[in-house]
Amino acid sequence: MTGKEILFAALRNGLTPRPAWVPFVGVHGGRLVGVKASEYLRSADRMVEGLTQAVARYRPDGLPVMFDLQLEAEAMGCGLAWADETPPAVKTHPLEGGGSLAALPPFDLGAGRLPLAFEVTRRMKAQVGAEVGLYGLICGPFTLAMHLMGNDLFMQMYDHPDYVKAVVGYCASIGCKMAQAYLEAGADVVAVVDPMTSQISPEHFVEFVTPYVDQIFGAVRERGRFSSLFVCGDASRNLSEMARTACDNLSIDENIPLGLLRDTSRTTGKSFGGNLKLTAVLLFGDEDDSRLDAIRCIDVAGSAGFILAPGCDLPYGVPPQNLEAVAEMVHDGYRREVCKRTIIVKQAAAAVCDLPERYDALAHVQVDVITLDSASCAPCQYMMDAVHRAVAATGGPVVVKEHRIATREGLAAMQRLGVRNLPTICIDGEVAFVSLIPDLRTLVARLEAAVSRKGAQR
Repeated sequence: MTGKEILFAALRNGLTPRPAWVPFVGVHGGRLVGVKASEYLRSADRMVEGLTQAVARYRPDGLPVMFDLQLEAEAMGCGLAWADETPPAVKTHPLEGGGSLAALPPFDLGAGRLPLAFEVTRRMKAQVGAEVGLYGLICGPFTLAMHLMGNDLFMQMYDHPDYVKAVVGYCASIGCKMAQAYLEAGADVVAVVDPMTSQISPEHFVEFVTPYVDQIFGAVRERGRFSSLFVCGDASRNLSEMARTACDNLSIDENIPLGLLRDTSRTTGKSFGGNLKLTAVLLFGDEDDSRLDAIRCIDVAGSAGFILAPGCDLPYGVPPQNLEAVAEMVHDGYRREVCKRTIIVKQAAAAVCDLPERYDALAHVQVDVITLDSASCAPCQYMMDAVHRAVAATGGPVVVKEHRIATREGLAAMQRLGVRNLPTICIDGEVAFVSLIPDLRTLVARLEAAVSRKGAQR
């Protein structure tokens, strides 16, 4: 079987002779060709060059043509902030404050950088399409609604649910157009990437997500292609509802146990993908760490309907040799068995942790927010925004620190605070909100209580 045939068999939830392998090469392609993310994501030539190198070095069965969840938002008038090593972040929200959908510009597949995505798809299809399955990634309707509305979305879900449904429904129509354009350009799989859905309850998932993603999955199925629902963050509470959507595949990151995803997916006959550790292993580990994590995933997942993949867009700085080591485990079963018996897990040197020894000795309340990176992770970005708004509304001294686990310091802070899922808010060293963005009133109340306690101690 070719790699593409193995991928298709896995997507159909069938048995495969080895795991299917899909490294989510986004801005990491910029590293492969020696350019910044801001240049890479604006150049079809650079992206084709980066993806071509990824095919040669990582021997994938599938590959996304672009990993940028801000494409649609940019085309709809959202302002972006660019960075050197991450995708851009959405900084302005045209519907913030309850704006009318009629005020948005008509969605145009020729707007912004959208034509680049379709050009790269066509060029990669002609170049490697016979051997490698191509993924067209689109911003999920709930996350796109968040880009348009900002943090107002969560309050409006309670105060004006019909308005939110109208916005999400409009975003689903954009998703259908994006899916159609990717399929016409040659994509084999359409992946709806909807990370903000990790922030809501199962009931809200059914109300505000399921009908809208199913519109997109239905459009893909009508064309005879495959679809995937990709959610970042701790979406464990929503896994059962995700499994009931009309997609072919569920993909998750390291916040969700792979065994739980495997068992949940099988209840509805779906294939599943994940969940190589992005930072602790692929970014900061070495080849042996990467081999062991690949073995972990392969052993847990089994040989039916599994696609080995990182939990999200590969960080820019991942050493290529780590991904080559994963590819070795995928393609060489003998080497995989040897590694199980011979690799000694090395302990990383202790990292300096930027946390106080005693929080009760501080004159201020300290809020530590553990994130993947608020510059590139949508749930992390909106959680940081919620924290800053709450601090501004709180009386008393409050200091906010973000600890990005894309750094060694961030990983050390995560371990010391006992944080297991991202993003998480800690107040004076205690875990307060885990992978769930609190409303402004709730967070302000918690901060004011902490300020009051701190004052009573003095």
